[in-house]
Amino acid sequence: MLQKTNTATLADFDHDDHPPSHSVFGFWVYLMTDCVLFAALFATFGVLGHQFAGGPTGKDLFNIADVALETAVLLVSSITYGFAMLGAQQRKSGAVLGWLGVTFILGVLFLVLELQEFSHLIAEGAGPQRSAFLSSFFVLVSTHGVHVFFGLVWMAVLMMQVIRRPQLDGREVRRLTCLSLFWHFLDVVWICVFTFVYLGSVI
Repeated sequence: MLQKTNTATLADFDHDDHPPSHSVFGFWVYLMTDCVLFAALFATFGVLGHQFAGGPTGKDLFNIADVALETAVLLVSSITYGFAMLGAQQRKSGAVLGWLGVTFILGVLFLVLELQEFSHLIAEGAGPQRSAFLSSFFVLVSTHGVHVFFGLVWMAVLMMQVIRRPQLDGREVRRLTCLSLFWHFLDVVWICVFTFVYLGSVI
């Protein structure tokens, strides 16, 4: 009788009914440490942002129209990731893959535009070694770019997992949620970069 009861219990066990995970909370803790990192980089730029060493200033170098395009691309990618999360909540793996694919393409486009900006600045002799202003600029913006790159790698891994296991369960949704927090965090950081670094240097 006991054996029969145990068998029924195991058969009725739902993979989503495991104990609550603390992964999302732990990821919030990680994001707080990343906030400290970017706060330090913003503070560094705030101190060194006017140390031009006789070289070009942000007003001489930055093309706000191009940076606005980068900003729009990244913000739209945040919206498309939101649609992917709606699909995940409804357990629609096709919608998740489709919207993650769009988000991935937008993220790659953002990085391409950023690399084009860097190559243009370096070609004009405004590389990170030119002045303290440019050193702090390249470190801050490239650190954000590196985060976007690893976010894209993470996104590609999750897409492969969804392809292999289209029946989304709670674990997959939590992984997508953690990446969602990370991706939206990068959007917030970039808005600060656009406002504080680019607009603040041009105005």
